[in-house]
Amino acid sequence: MLILAERLSLLRKERDLTQKEVGQELGISLNSYQRYETGEREPTAPVLVKMARFYHVSLDYLVGLKDERQ
Repeated sequence: MLILAERLSLLRKERDLTQKEVGQELGISLNSYQRYETGEREPTAPVLVKMARFYHVSLDYLVGLKDERQ
């Protein structure tokens, strides 16, 4: 999902966070988070929910079904 990767990167940079910091907040490894941002790997549903909550956006926004964040 290229749109997910792009949005994760955008949201992280907007908050001036490192990939390591986000991974720690989400309880996942740096390597896993990096792969999500590059589109090499897709997160499981529970991880997607954690991401949406962490970034305060809807799941639909994260996966590209909507352009509105909420």
